[in-house]
Amino acid sequence: MATVNVRNLKNEVVGKLDLSDDVFSGPINEGLLSDAVKQYLASQRLGTHKTKTRKDVSGSGKKPWRQKGTGRARVGEIRNPLWRKGGTVFGPQPRSYEYHLPKKMFRAALRSALALKLKENQLNIIDAFSLSGHKTKPFLKALSALGFDRKVLVIDHLDNENLRLAARNLAEVDLIASLQITPYQLLNARHVVFSKASIQALEEVLKK
Repeated sequence: MATVNVRNLKNEVVGKLDLSDDVFSGPINEGLLSDAVKQYLASQRLGTHKTKTRKDVSGSGKKPWRQKGTGRARVGEIRNPLWRKGGTVFGPQPRSYEYHLPKKMFRAALRSALALKLKENQLNIIDAFSLSGHKTKPFLKALSALGFDRKVLVIDHLDNENLRLAARNLAEVDLIASLQITPYQLLNARHVVFSKASIQALEEVLKK
């Protein structure tokens, strides 16, 4: 069973926490992590690309000349794809790229991401994000004291209003609830910072 230090916002060790081997010490499945990352990125695509088909381009639908007897190629309308300013055939149309991994695969990928972060010493636990106010500057100062410079992922319960307000203007800090975390967000962060309560709540879910 892995044991990690629990620190406060002053970078003082205030305790230790035992992490479940079922969640944090399992094998790291790189293929599953790759699938989870692709799924997350696909769900972020807007899918608003569109080309005009022959029904969308401007122009008359009247036949330019008769079918036979002119010596010219037969043609039905000026909007046909062979002509300049004609419609596009089989071009991209608006669509959703979103798809979902099965729940067991998603949770297994999440366990792999957590195990990888723990192995790379990028998993940090704070006793509690007890901020006296909602100002950004004191919170940024606390992060600097903890040694977190950039790409910081903070995981805590979203009812912490002071934390939400203090973190919202920091470009290098992402704040998310523990039960909404994804493998991509864990892998994309340089420092993963859990509150003690949030990592225990996530651990309970992933042990099922």
